[in-house]
Amino acid sequence: MRRILLAFVMAVAVMTPSIASAQQSLNFSIGGFVPRGEDGRPNDDVLVNNRDFLAFDIKDFNGATYGAEWLTGLGNHFEAGLGLGFYSQTVPAIYPGFVNDDGFEIEQEIKLRVAPFTATVRFLPLGHRKGGIEPYIGGGVGVLAWRYSETGQFLGEQIPCAPGIQGPCHTIFRDSFSSDGAATGPLILGGIRIPIGSWGAGFEVRHQSGEGKIPAEQDFAGTTIDLGGFTYNFTVHVRF
Repeated sequence: MRRILLAFVMAVAVMTPSIASAQQSLNFSIGGFVPRGEDGRPNDDVLVNNRDFLAFDIKDFNGATYGAEWLTGLGNHFEAGLGLGFYSQTVPAIYPGFVNDDGFEIEQEIKLRVAPFTATVRFLPLGHRKGGIEPYIGGGVGVLAWRYSETGQFLGEQIPCAPGIQGPCHTIFRDSFSSDGAATGPLILGGIRIPIGSWGAGFEVRHQSGEGKIPAEQDFAGTTIDLGGFTYNFTVHVRF
C-alpha cells in the first residue's frame, strides 16, 4: 500500500510542474452503496455464513453513502484526486424456528461501517470545458477502514427442554461482538459533470474491492468480510 501511494504522489509530481497553478476543485457527493451480492462473496465471508442460521438478506445492507474529494488538474485531460467517504448500515436479524420464553423472536442487529480513503486518477476524453458536459473514467486505490458488529440476543448452549416443549432448547444471552480493521483494494469509476460557472453538478458510479480479515479467535461465523460493491453518487463541485 505504501508503494502504491508513493507511486501516486510521484506521478502527480512528475505530471504537474506546479500544482498550485493547476485547476482544482472540491467535490461533495451523496448517494447509495450496494455491497456485493451473496453469490459473489467468498465462502468464508461472515455474512454468507450467518445466513446458515440467521434470517436476513444481503441486499438489506444497501445504504446511503457520503463523501468529499479534492481534485487537481494534470493538464487538460487528466485529474488526480484524494477523497474520503462514509457508509454505515444496520440490519435486523432473527433466529428462525426459535423464540424467547415470552414467545417473541430472538433478535439481534448486524452492523457494517466502511470509511474509504481513496487516491484516484481520471481521464477526461473531451478535456476541461467551459460549457457542455465533461464525461470521465478513471481508477485508483482505496484504503477501506471498516467495523463489523453483532449486537442483541444470541443462542447459547443446548439445554434440556421443559416438559411439553419440543426441542432443541438453548440458553439465550444478550451481548455485543465487533471486529475492525483496514483493507486495501482497487477501484474503478466513471461519470459526467456539467460545469455551471465555478460550480457544477454530476453523476458518478464507482466499484470498489476489498476484503477485511476477521481473526478466527473472535469466533464469528466467518473469517472475512467482503467490502466490495457499487456506489452511485450525485455530485456537486466547486472550482477554485
